[in-house]
Amino acid sequence: MPYEPPTHSVERSLRRAGAQLVAGLDEVGRGAWAGPVTVGAAVTGLRRPPEGLTDSKLLTEKRRTELAPVLADWVTAYALGHASAQECDELGMTAALRLAAVRALEALPVRPDAVILDGKHDYLGGPWRVRTVIKGDQSCVCVSAASVLAKVKRDAMMAEIGLDHPEFGFADNAGYPSPVHRAALDEYGPTGQHRLSWAYLDALPRWSHLKRSRFTEAADEQLSLGF
Repeated sequence: MPYEPPTHSVERSLRRAGAQLVAGLDEVGRGAWAGPVTVGAAVTGLRRPPEGLTDSKLLTEKRRTELAPVLADWVTAYALGHASAQECDELGMTAALRLAAVRALEALPVRPDAVILDGKHDYLGGPWRVRTVIKGDQSCVCVSAASVLAKVKRDAMMAEIGLDHPEFGFADNAGYPSPVHRAALDEYGPTGQHRLSWAYLDALPRWSHLKRSRFTEAADEQLSLGF
């Protein structure tokens, strides 16, 4: 399916407003049942991006895998941050996303003046200067780059985790629900990589006693504030 290539238009507007260095952020793994949530941060400048760059979800696995090392060499800087399954359970997803994003941003060699965040909601917040962009992973070059780099890295992490749990098919489903994943959960129960606050445990009577309360008081407070 044809798609419009991403541009630097949002980054240019932030630069006109005084931001010298702009980073794009995108997350992967938010809806998975197992594994970390990962946030990629990429600084690209205003150079023309590699051919075919777009949201990682619009690319085949083969194309993403080919593009990731090209992007790693092309970007000005990039970093990845992760929040573990246990941190997702303990903090709730909003706070876990923020934790992963801060880890990614703080791992960059230079602190960005502004951040373009994919999506509608600002889960990052202050002191970062944030511009949210719906479908930013398709429309903004730096967010697209972060999307591909984060997706390829997290998929590789899940494949490695899957070596210890081959029955779950993590190399194929990356911790998201699939028939193989669902069948393994029913038979063997959750692993140490599973998020125990997710609703899938409600449908597994043998293992539902393992379910944890999904949010801490801090996360509940964030939700009440509209994050």
